[in-house]
Amino acid sequence: MRQPNLSDVALFAAVIEAGGFRAAAQKRGISASSLSDCMRRLESDVGLRLLNRTTRSVTPTSAGARLLERLRPALDEINAAFNDLDDESQRPVGTLKLNVPVPVARYLLPELLERFLKRYPGVNVEVVMENTFIDVIGAGYDAGVRYEESLAKDMIAVPIGPRWQRFVAAASPAYLAAHGTPRHPSELTEHQLIGHRFENGKVGIFEFEKDGERLRIPPRGQLVTSSHDLRIKSAINGLGIVYLFEEFLREALDDGRLVPILEDWSQVFDGPYLYYHGRRHMPSPLRAFIDFVKAEAQGEKPS
Repeated sequence: MRQPNLSDVALFAAVIEAGGFRAAAQKRGISASSLSDCMRRLESDVGLRLLNRTTRSVTPTSAGARLLERLRPALDEINAAFNDLDDESQRPVGTLKLNVPVPVARYLLPELLERFLKRYPGVNVEVVMENTFIDVIGAGYDAGVRYEESLAKDMIAVPIGPRWQRFVAAASPAYLAAHGTPRHPSELTEHQLIGHRFENGKVGIFEFEKDGERLRIPPRGQLVTSSHDLRIKSAINGLGIVYLFEEFLREALDDGRLVPILEDWSQVFDGPYLYYHGRRHMPSPLRAFIDFVKAEAQGEKPS
């Protein structure tokens, strides 16, 4: 016996369920003559007549009835499998792997993921913090979050979180009382600037902008570190001026342990972007997260 075409097998069941070629053909979106050809091919493959055909009806032969009885559980399982795929698009299941910079992990994701995970209980999220730009697909991540200047041109980017942020320079009241408060960025060359060393070995520059004028001040001071926490606490302890994301400094600014300086020179920049590869078949957790982020950005309830 030649191995039958599985599509013909499914159509065989459809003909019996519909009670005829015309009704089955309409349901399947094919012509009755094409459906009849498929049934003749199936009977040829199995070497048995499976259908009794009359001008008024189509019924299974005894062999056809036995075959359908054996096939029914398998066909139901196949349908269930494809229905599960459809359900997955509505109720995504699986793991979403994200690669994000430290500020995003600390100040953006906690509340965002709380809302997302409550909405999609079948999704697990794994977040890795990394400040350098990476090939997210090559590294095994579904998506990343970075700022605009770090985005690869072949990636799709979606705004996520606040649409603008800024860097703030600040120092403790004791430091400013002892060394004076700078009124212009150029005066920072006379101060202790607490530097930040990036993962690539470079030391961050203090950058300021006002009325089209830009100044870049290399930090010169007694302390350089890759730790944001150490920089903040050192500034609070009076060791110098720190230059950092406003979110990192917010608590110390609010309670007065740090005082902002040169605020009218603060550098404002676009907020972060969720970026991912535009694959045709996207994992359902990623698809759900993208839709969720877009809806949140528009102030809508995610559908």
